[in-house]
Amino acid sequence: MEKLKLHEIERRSTITKDEFIENYFKKQKPVVIERLTEDWPAYEKWHLSYIKDLAGDKTVPLYDDRPVSHEDGFNEAHAKMKMADYIDLLETKPTSYRIFLYNIMKEVPALQKDFKWPDIGLNLVKSLPMLFFGGANSKVFMHFDIDYSNILHFHFHGEKQCILFDPAQTKYMYKVPHSLISREDIDFDNPDFEKWPALKYLEGYVCNLKHGEMLYMPEGYWHYMKYLTPSFSMSLRAFPSKISNLAKAAYNVTLMRGYDTIMRRMRGQGWIDYKNERAVIDTHKHL
Repeated sequence: MEKLKLHEIERRSTITKDEFIENYFKKQKPVVIERLTEDWPAYEKWHLSYIKDLAGDKTVPLYDDRPVSHEDGFNEAHAKMKMADYIDLLETKPTSYRIFLYNIMKEVPALQKDFKWPDIGLNLVKSLPMLFFGGANSKVFMHFDIDYSNILHFHFHGEKQCILFDPAQTKYMYKVPHSLISREDIDFDNPDFEKWPALKYLEGYVCNLKHGEMLYMPEGYWHYMKYLTPSFSMSLRAFPSKISNLAKAAYNVTLMRGYDTIMRRMRGQGWIDYKNERAVIDTHKHL
């Protein structure tokens, strides 16, 4: 079976600020830094048992891999559960439930002392970072972030696979219009090139992140994540450096999201179906 054309993301054990800026940020090139967190308390502490002890009584929002529905609000949770019960579930059996963009550090301030803002040359947004959790084989659909941020993505406890595509590859991504996602029925692990022929032209990057490792994702990069084991991650963000990407971010947050919300209310599932059809038509124009 054919696979996507993916190159292993370059790895560095450590890196200086100047090296990171010159070789990766300015070139908008992804990189994995393996030892950036070794002097963080989180490097020793951040395992699921620690999160369970500190935050087990918190009720957390859960998301699964169901397709987007017109009835869903923007980033609306599919279920809720106590953190302790969720971690028990993660460690007992595979589950599609994930925690997405959860501000646990606001509810559990002790966690704020466990990480350090890395001096890597980026002007990081100093709001409390969000955490992401997933069980074995749970997946985060292919998407890019609404704000076009440069992202430092730190992984803990287990192992996670990350597939990235440069924004220049968007024409082959079956991007759903008025949204930030590819067609959700595409299996990026085992792509069907007969059904989705544009995927044959994609060329991207892949890495497996292990405990304590950090992945730099440049602004606007498409990313697909699969948790290989129960684990969790944290992202720090820096605003886009390109004026064009700042403009796209402003458009996404205001006009695009607002327009899509209105159309869902007016046209219901027909709007979702229309967008999915347009994703195929628009992509196949480039073949």
